[in-house]
Amino acid sequence: MRFRKRSPLNKVKKSQVQHSESQPAPSEESISASLGQNLQQIRQTVGNSTDIIIREVRIGKDGGQIIAILYTDGLVDKNIVSDFIMKSMMLDSSLSEDVNRRIQISSNVLQILKDYALTIGDIRDITDFDTLYNALLSGDAIILIDGETKGIVVSARGWKDRGVTEPASENVIRGPREGFSETLGTNTALIRRKIKDPNLWLETKQIGRVTKTDVAVMYIKGIANHKLVEEVHERLNRIDIDGILESGYIEELIQDETFTPFPTVYNSERPDVIAAELLEGKVAILIDGTPFVLVVPALFVSFLHSAEDYYQRADISSFIRIIRYVGIFISLLGPSLYVAITTFHQEMLPTSLLIGLAAQREAVPFPAFIEALMMEMTFEILREAGVRMPKYIGAAVSIVGTLVIGQAAVEAGIISAAMVIVVSITAISSFVLPAYNMSIAFRMLRFPLMGLAASFGLYGIIVGGIALILHLCSLRSFGVPYMSPLAPLIPADNKDTLIRLPHWMMVSRPRLLNQKNVNRQNNASSRKSRE
Repeated sequence: MRFRKRSPLNKVKKSQVQHSESQPAPSEESISASLGQNLQQIRQTVGNSTDIIIREVRIGKDGGQIIAILYTDGLVDKNIVSDFIMKSMMLDSSLSEDVNRRIQISSNVLQILKDYALTIGDIRDITDFDTLYNALLSGDAIILIDGETKGIVVSARGWKDRGVTEPASENVIRGPREGFSETLGTNTALIRRKIKDPNLWLETKQIGRVTKTDVAVMYIKGIANHKLVEEVHERLNRIDIDGILESGYIEELIQDETFTPFPTVYNSERPDVIAAELLEGKVAILIDGTPFVLVVPALFVSFLHSAEDYYQRADISSFIRIIRYVGIFISLLGPSLYVAITTFHQEMLPTSLLIGLAAQREAVPFPAFIEALMMEMTFEILREAGVRMPKYIGAAVSIVGTLVIGQAAVEAGIISAAMVIVVSITAISSFVLPAYNMSIAFRMLRFPLMGLAASFGLYGIIVGGIALILHLCSLRSFGVPYMSPLAPLIPADNKDTLIRLPHWMMVSRPRLLNQKNVNRQNNASSRKSRE
């Protein structure tokens, strides 16, 4: 596997470093032994924000020890704070006589609280304010003790989330109905439910100088190529930006090619799809705050496959894939072929059809290219309006707008009826693509191909197709050829590309992704079970 350095990311990195040099460096001041001084500094830093709750309590036999409990309202589970922290700390509530005596005679109150009082499993020490602010604003509770230069971070995260619902962008008839949410912990748990293997490793880091967004890298140790994992970490570590609000930020900063309409980073909001990609030897990148999980490397054929292809029988899945490829061909070349044939190659049409088209176009004042361009732009505007408008209005506007505008344009003699049919079939065919970002790429390429068809006819379409194929073959995603296993051709890996063979025949993983753990199953055992 070959990896390349990305100059666009390096340029962004250089400009961002210059910007960061003009900003003051973050303070790494240590926590003071004076509780009052620590609380005063915290209040000044957060601007006395009303959602930062600071509660001072006394513990010990005579209430001689003062501690402070800090948390962010709305990010913590208040039941955890009240039941497992407050009650454990309040005088004569949960602290036993032995614990009170230990606190009174010991100088290490922090260790006593961790060993005898706190009943929460996930706790850790903090010594500086940077770590304190990060934990406090991430939903953890902080315990500061007067006279101690350390604090305690208690895991109490419990904000409201959307929960596990059906994915809106990847619908299936047969298959799981669960999708990712905006909470990182929920998303990692959904993948863990699919792959119960200790070799499923999860490494988390924070990206964004201001947002400090949690980004997790997940892969299966022993299946994923270690060079690929290192490359993913290297590209993530090179990101220097003030904020990450969605996975699209990460995707644009780590992708191999910038000036291409084709996506080189795969994304999905289905846990079963991500689990399948991990089993192939790929690496998943999960970002807190978004239900879309990134997968690298991305192959062109992956965007043409649906999750349901693996839940139906192989013959049914293969037939549906063939229909999908036909729809993709129509979506990309439908208007271009119509423009080229009606403008330059009328002899290719039957005489009766040619006479009918000529009669329709007799009153149309525009050439076929302008006619197709107007219809395509109108449909794109209607599609975008339907997406952005309120849910219950958008569908009605799209349907009514398409019918009314199309019928009125034909009756007014601006557009021919044949052009309305071609554009409608093209628009419907574009919806067969399972991946929305790949569908956008084909919609964008439709317009330059229409221009080539209007200028040079079928020869222009052929030249544009050759240029498109050459461009696709030149792309790489994290060192892997974008068109593999078609180019370069790897016959052993073509069992799940254009068609899908039965599961018992797909005994190996893609060889460009795996060099060590290639075997997926025991073929002999599969045959024996079928017999």
